[in-house]
Amino acid sequence: MAMQLLRGALGLLKWGLCAVGAVALLLTALIATPLQRPAEMRSVSDSAKGIDWSTLPPLERFQARDGTWLGFRHYAPKGTASDRGAIFIHGSSASSATVNHALTAALAARGVETWALDMRGHGASGTRGDIGYVGQLEDDLVDFVAHVRKSAPDLPLTLIGHSAGAGFSLRVAATPIMQDLFVRTVLIAPYLGYDAPTNRPNSGGWANPDIPRFLGLAALRKLGIDCCSQLPVLAVAVPPNSERILVPTYSDRLMRNFATRGYRIDLPATTRPMTIFGAAEDEMMISDKYAEAVQAVKPSVDVKVIEGVNHMGMVTNPKAVSAIAEDVAARGSGQS
Repeated sequence: MAMQLLRGALGLLKWGLCAVGAVALLLTALIATPLQRPAEMRSVSDSAKGIDWSTLPPLERFQARDGTWLGFRHYAPKGTASDRGAIFIHGSSASSATVNHALTAALAARGVETWALDMRGHGASGTRGDIGYVGQLEDDLVDFVAHVRKSAPDLPLTLIGHSAGAGFSLRVAATPIMQDLFVRTVLIAPYLGYDAPTNRPNSGGWANPDIPRFLGLAALRKLGIDCCSQLPVLAVAVPPNSERILVPTYSDRLMRNFATRGYRIDLPATTRPMTIFGAAEDEMMISDKYAEAVQAVKPSVDVKVIEGVNHMGMVTNPKAVSAIAEDVAARGSGQS
């Protein structure tokens, strides 16, 4: 009897070890999958043409809670101050020194004191394409608002995000601590998450995710192993040899943090007024689906679609820039 029990236990152990080995081999194969960078997306690259860079403010820095110095640019209000402020969150690959300068400068020209932040992992903030942990971007934003409050203690702040930065802004707007920091949120051509009906496949050719690697890392996390989240899982269609300015790949943890948790999760948790601006000619998003998708979850969200403008045109095209800047200047105190 004892020998039979021993043989049974050994058999179970053998099959258990085989299963563990098979899972290990599978996860190793998934993690080792090479990430392929997509070809340059010309509509994005061409959006830099015609931008007046002479008005770009100098780079400044503040120190986050972990001691890292992060970059930002401060746009002082021009003419008559509107008694409104805005913090702008750029899109994927970008920074405070890329084409969104056209919009942030327009906000300042209308009297809105504006700060454009280099999100950690971008521009002059931290390690390009990576962060330390999921949730660090929210920590950085809290620290940045505290820095802004040293010079503008009572200024009502609107949080503005473009594309992936708009998805992150939605994530922020759903966080209780953040709702005390901003009076309103403006989402420009937002990426609402992988399951949103507003997405074109691979964002119209802009983003190429490594699905096997992403799934492999997700499976490791299910097993309680979070050892490899620094690996790149997303490549974007930036021009060749542009790494000095743009971020070509995102680590797993940066990709998961620089996004909404899912619009169906985050929208119900928001309490402040929110407006979405979509581009009728958006090559990355399907803008005519924003209203239906978002208002089915949160009917109070205001949705506007600007005709004749593509994805990057929302922060560069004079028609879109004027409409958004006027809206923020007029409604910056939190009006719906």
